[in-house]
Amino acid sequence: MKQTSFYLFLLLAITCLTARAQDPPAFRALVLTERGGIHEPYVVAGLSWLDSLAAVHHFTFDVINNTDKINDTYLAQYQVFIQLNYPPYTWTETAAAAFEKYISEGKGGGWVGFHHATLLGEFDGYPLWNWFSGFMGGIRWKNYVARLVSGRVMVEDKKHPAMHGVPAMFVVDKEEWYTYDKNPRPNVHVLASVDESTYHPKTDTTMGDHPVIWTNPAMKARNIYILMGHHPSLFQNPAYNVLVRNAILWAAGKKTRK
Repeated sequence: MKQTSFYLFLLLAITCLTARAQDPPAFRALVLTERGGIHEPYVVAGLSWLDSLAAVHHFTFDVINNTDKINDTYLAQYQVFIQLNYPPYTWTETAAAAFEKYISEGKGGGWVGFHHATLLGEFDGYPLWNWFSGFMGGIRWKNYVARLVSGRVMVEDKKHPAMHGVPAMFVVDKEEWYTYDKNPRPNVHVLASVDESTYHPKTDTTMGDHPVIWTNPAMKARNIYILMGHHPSLFQNPAYNVLVRNAILWAAGKKTRK
């Protein structure tokens, strides 16, 4: 009798596990990565971290290294688009048009952009993507802290879902800290800024008021840009991990934890 009960329990457990394995993912993410160069270590660390996050939150993601596949139909498969350091140039015309529609109309999903996503200007023979500049608050990339410095990030909107559980202040080490030709603040909703007086070592490459995390509420798609994304050690920073987790879940239309 005991043996029969054991086998019944085992069968039930296997059935439950099989059913769970067949459940559809919570959402699908597309990750556009920039491979090679100085950002390769960050991207490698980021993809490994995403594997762990996906396992916990039961989502799947596909990785592409260029925009050749991107069109309206392709983007419609995904509930969140993660621009993992890929710049706003070298895109195909079809991909750029599909992305603009994806963000402007908000019918497909959300967007999370990191670091190199605001490398806006004329680079490598490509012109400024005017729409993307407007999306990011009307900015153009100006300069960066080449030698890498640490700085304190100050949260400005503690109630935003992306900031649930993120400390009011946290330190980011070894960042390039991009500067722009103008402050995006008038055209976006700033979630956090860096206190440039805390840079270590000190640098003359500053903006004054320096937003580093923001969203553009004029776009129908949920969107969030995170400037910090240069060094792989970021994924050893608990505050950064919470921020990125929240940003992805929020952009995908899922609840974040307080």
